[in-house]
Amino acid sequence: MLFALHISSAFNDRRTRCLMPFLIALLAILSITLTHSASAQQAWPSARPIHLIVPFPAGSSPDLLARTLATPLANKLGQSIVVENKPGAGGNIGTRFVARAPADGYTLLYTINGPLVTAPTLYKKTLGYDPVKDLAPITLVATSPNVLIVHAGFSGNTVADFVKQAGQQAGRWNYGSVGPGSASHLAMELFKKQAKLELTHIPYNGFPQVTTAVIAQDIQAAFMVPAIAMAQVKSGKVKALGITSKKPIDSLPGIAPLADQGFAEFEAISWNAVLAPAGTPAAILERLNAELVALLNSDDIREKFALQYFSAVGSSPAALKQLIQEEQGRWDAVIESLKLSLD
Repeated sequence: MLFALHISSAFNDRRTRCLMPFLIALLAILSITLTHSASAQQAWPSARPIHLIVPFPAGSSPDLLARTLATPLANKLGQSIVVENKPGAGGNIGTRFVARAPADGYTLLYTINGPLVTAPTLYKKTLGYDPVKDLAPITLVATSPNVLIVHAGFSGNTVADFVKQAGQQAGRWNYGSVGPGSASHLAMELFKKQAKLELTHIPYNGFPQVTTAVIAQDIQAAFMVPAIAMAQVKSGKVKALGITSKKPIDSLPGIAPLADQGFAEFEAISWNAVLAPAGTPAAILERLNAELVALLNSDDIREKFALQYFSAVGSSPAALKQLIQEEQGRWDAVIESLKLSLD
């Protein structure tokens, strides 16, 4: 209203009247620009493919799950999705790539928790991104526990048996992991603290090497991902004493959580999530969240994820953000107690 009154009075001023064509042209340009911007957002996704970045190698667990989601998500969006692997530095390279990508909805991240939770503390000098500030959460995709395994000849069958026998060895037992700062390392350190055990850490290059070491009794225990551990459990080469989730898992029947075996506060789950560069338009984030949550609640996706020992979730962006921040605080304490840095 005030704008209209100003224009009306301006007609009484010769100098202002001379400016009217310019003002009208400027308003027209602004109107066209705003209309074009709104249309561009409404048109997402256009003919341009969406790139789903997986910061781990092809054939890895996150890669397989990302590809399981990519095709049905592409069908729902009516646009092709290219799953692109950018491995390196424990997932940090691919995550940094997405954090620095244009926030236009055409570059998304599918990752495990490490690059979002433990990386900021392990790589304080060289990380190059802030998971909370530089990435926009879309949804928690799925969760999976780790499995505590021992040699098949171990005389006990429970976590209590392991704690008792390990305690009697007075620090002579070893455990394996896939490297310093890995989930298998930090989970065992947390367990050691709660169980008041002395175990020596032996790092390996990968889970196959850890498995071989357990079978050969070079090490006495390890926390391992179920996809690898259960093949050895079923073959009778190792025993599974417990899982690291607080509740039993349908795909791991007969293996009780450590929380039900005297360690009520113990939990060390792996999880997968989808995120976008910070600043991605809210409408795009909302559309992606709605489509992904619907997929993750479908029987087809739940069954396919269960074959990989993952439980499909589907959360709000706010819930994922809260999970990242809570997990950062919990694992930071473990990392700091070890004085561990990977810079």
